[in-house]
Amino acid sequence: MKSATRAFIVVAALVGIGAAAAVLHARELNYPIPAASERLLYLRSPKAADRIVLDFDALAADVYWIRSIQSYGRDLKNRSLIDRFALIDPLINLTTSLDPHFLIAYRFGAVFLSLEPPNGPGRADLAIKLLEKGLNANPTTWQLPHDIAFVHYFHTGDFAAAASWFERAAALPNAPSWLGPLAVTTKAQGGDRPGARKMLIAMLDAPEEYIRRLAKRTLAQLDALDAIDQLTGAVEAFNQKVGRYPTSWQDMVRERVISATPLDPAQTPFAYSATTHRVTLAPDSPLSPLPPTLQSR
Repeated sequence: MKSATRAFIVVAALVGIGAAAAVLHARELNYPIPAASERLLYLRSPKAADRIVLDFDALAADVYWIRSIQSYGRDLKNRSLIDRFALIDPLINLTTSLDPHFLIAYRFGAVFLSLEPPNGPGRADLAIKLLEKGLNANPTTWQLPHDIAFVHYFHTGDFAAAASWFERAAALPNAPSWLGPLAVTTKAQGGDRPGARKMLIAMLDAPEEYIRRLAKRTLAQLDALDAIDQLTGAVEAFNQKVGRYPTSWQDMVRERVISATPLDPAQTPFAYSATTHRVTLAPDSPLSPLPPTLQSR
């Protein structure tokens, strides 16, 4: 085929795609798609998608990545949906199959998948599988084994696996110097809050803004866990002083065991159960749920 003819076909195809997009945009404005059809995944096979998009793999990967973010955001806001977050894994797998070097899709996608309900599907297994897929395609990228270690550390509680993945990350080119000592600490102590803080503080220097945001949130969760331990001690101190457990925070304030209703680092009041005498995060706290692997010392 002559180059001029090929160029004409490409231009015509792009014009056609643009026209179709304009028509679809107009249709959405005038005839919004019902909520149920918003959750349809038009292609589930990466091989089929690769054949259909021809040489526009990177562009298609961007489109599917945007759909992944939109799907996550929509499901996060609507807690009444059935099978919330069910499309996250297939959408991100399509994205990374079309562009195997789409690093942010692997890393951010793993965050989406590993978050516990109600903020995510709580699928640490799928997060690890996605990151391992990324590592197979990008074997010298230290961030991917680091993120697998992170998932194990905070979500599965398998600290031996976390230490092993930290070691693997530390051995890769351009890995930061703090990874080696972190692997040793994880192997020796596993799941301790001081070790977690060291890792998270180091992550505050990550170039990706979302990684820094995740580290800040998890550090705030660790502060909340420390505060819960202190407040649990205050509840026991009230019992020893008064001879009964408190009925509320106000009860403890009246007895001057605490000075005011305690707030978590997100400025939401902690919850206290007069029945179980347990101190917890409030269900509506932005920091809920807390990392299950660090909730006991």
